[in-house]
Amino acid sequence: MQNRLSTAGCALLAAAILTGCSDSDKPVKYVEYALQGAYCGMLSPQAKYAVIGSFNHGGSLWNVSQHERLYNWNHKTGEYSLIAACAFSPDELYAATANQQDLVLWNLSNGKPEGFWSSPAEILAMDLSPNGGYALLGLADHSAVYFDIKQGGVIQTFRHEARVKSVDLSEDALLALTGDDAYNAQLWDVQSNKVIHSLKFGNIVDTVALSPNKQLAFSSGSLDRAVIWNTQDGSVLHTLSDNRDLFGKRLSFLSARFSPDNSQLLTGTASGSVQLWDTNSGEILRSWALHKRDPYGPTSTAVYSVGFGNGIYYAIGSNGIINELK
Repeated sequence: MQNRLSTAGCALLAAAILTGCSDSDKPVKYVEYALQGAYCGMLSPQAKYAVIGSFNHGGSLWNVSQHERLYNWNHKTGEYSLIAACAFSPDELYAATANQQDLVLWNLSNGKPEGFWSSPAEILAMDLSPNGGYALLGLADHSAVYFDIKQGGVIQTFRHEARVKSVDLSEDALLALTGDDAYNAQLWDVQSNKVIHSLKFGNIVDTVALSPNKQLAFSSGSLDRAVIWNTQDGSVLHTLSDNRDLFGKRLSFLSARFSPDNSQLLTGTASGSVQLWDTNSGEILRSWALHKRDPYGPTSTAVYSVGFGNGIYYAIGSNGIINELK
């Protein structure tokens, strides 16, 4: 890999994890998708598309490689919707957008809606099954639901002790990974509605992710530890951030995605940094700092979504800017 960085090249490993080894770890290109900022942003599984929930113009779908806006997506004609959650189906055929309680399924081939439904409670997180048939929703009523998005109706309800802030659905929709405000990350069998494994953290679980082969999971607590773990036996394989050290206490991961071959993991933090990890060794390979609107300003850019493109890594910031990383 070009420009591969080893830990020996960094003065401090902990500092490298947070900020990168040098000032050269910057985006090679950045493009504004949302003026002034966004409520949400999500890259599709192959980073072909991006959905943005803008402060100013509601939802929109973008072609990432061309940085072209394809469609404007709002839930009511003539109004800009507050899009707080968004998701793609793993086959990149459908996307969904949600405000606090309403959910719309969109066909990516023509940009048209295929259904509009109301959720049982406020939607905090969302993911889609293949062909956009079902949605896994993380809700504020202490549950996650497996929702028939095309016909309407809840198929399964996964009970939690607190709000469910993060969710991920396996590509075959057989496993569901959830993170809640009671500090739990839980792996569920979707069909039986039973917990397979559960990990306890020291704070709210901000982010969860499953690898394409379903063998690995990532879970992280806010300002707490972040781990890669084995979905077969629930064992922790690598600790990427630990709350016992000074640097770890300042680190919160807000986004994560495994590579298509499961060998790498991209993570994005609340402070605007992106990391590339080796899932076999747990070592950090690269680190970048996202573009800020004001390079000298105090405001950080939270990383909403990360993705693997064709030789390029992508990251969407809360400032509404997509970054190309190499």
